[in-house]
Amino acid sequence: MTAMDALPGPHDHRRLGRELGLFDTDPLMGAGLPYWLPDGAVVRHTLEEYVREAERAVGYRHVYSPVLGKRELYEISGHWSHYSEDMFPPMELGAEEVVLRPSLCPHHALIYRSRSHSYRELPLRMAELGGMYRAELSGVLGGLTRVRAIQLNDAHIFCTLEQAVDEARDALELIGRAYADLGIRPARYRLSLPGEGGKYVADPELWRRATALLREVLDDSGIPYEAAEGEAAFYGPKLDVQIADPAGREATLSTVQIDFHQPERFDLHYIGADGAKHRPVMVHRSLIGSVERAVAHLVEQHGGAFPAWLAPVQLVVLPVADAQEERAHEVVRQALARGLRADVRGPGDGTLGARVRAARLVPYQAVIGEREAAGDLVAVRLRDGSRPGAVPVGELLERIGARVADRGTELWGPA
Repeated sequence: MTAMDALPGPHDHRRLGRELGLFDTDPLMGAGLPYWLPDGAVVRHTLEEYVREAERAVGYRHVYSPVLGKRELYEISGHWSHYSEDMFPPMELGAEEVVLRPSLCPHHALIYRSRSHSYRELPLRMAELGGMYRAELSGVLGGLTRVRAIQLNDAHIFCTLEQAVDEARDALELIGRAYADLGIRPARYRLSLPGEGGKYVADPELWRRATALLREVLDDSGIPYEAAEGEAAFYGPKLDVQIADPAGREATLSTVQIDFHQPERFDLHYIGADGAKHRPVMVHRSLIGSVERAVAHLVEQHGGAFPAWLAPVQLVVLPVADAQEERAHEVVRQALARGLRADVRGPGDGTLGARVRAARLVPYQAVIGEREAAGDLVAVRLRDGSRPGAVPVGELLERIGARVADRGTELWGPA
């Protein structure tokens, strides 16, 4: 029995994802092709917007590119000769063959190449949350961690050789800040190097230069790391941030790469201060890797109790009796107007105790009884078991809004 065949544990994202209504699969859609239910779509959308905002704040520009490309594109990039066994077969369109892309890198290289660039524009930081496809074997598919349709948080920085180490180091720091916001703990850092066999680009000097630069990034950052042969991309070494699930199984979530290969293959250049053409370096950087794997890890890391800013429902309002339902809906309307995600669960959903238990993963519960309804108050219960007591509705919503804006893990604090 493989790891993917094992029965899911209590925090396994496959079990929790279905119990919490985050995602599911259907054999008619196909193996490795999960769909997102409304609450899961909220988590995914919120995570994607967080990534875009974090990237914009440090100078990335976002693009969109198609999920298809001509076979010739991947022959130029080297994917066809080094990676075709992981790609879906080409589709014939008249005299052309098109392929579902296994990577965003070639598309971004073409976008860069579509305009001339001066050294004054560099570093040029290009980012996209885009779809790509891997022809994974059915035996390794499982939940959101190994899928065939992937939404990748990907970015490529086109820069001078002198800028490459600083850009890679900044990318590593950005990954660290994102992990802090998301509550993700890295298991270890890995310098992934080539191994034996013909799956790697045969250019020893390319490998030597890129590896030396990545070692400099890691040494300057003071991060302990392990070198692992046979884990590199086919075109260059990688700095991989490894995570572990509750069973101790490791996976790569985020990466930083320094690439001399694709700028050469696509004949990329910029005009230097001397007026001549120069070859840029391409720094690949994935902040959270695939959205699917990131959400799977977050489900397992938090047991479904997401940080308040990421939770599908941030506030559940619980009227004690039917007489308080209208007031409960008014509180939800005020919460929605502030951009919060809120819901009412009334007496029709069970006893108050049953509704409190059913909403145990929601960060904030607001109980409204006869006394609270008369005084524009709510009795607050927090997910961690704390009971701050009765507070004005406006104060509660202000506090929740502040915690969501901070993107922290604290549930209560100054209004």
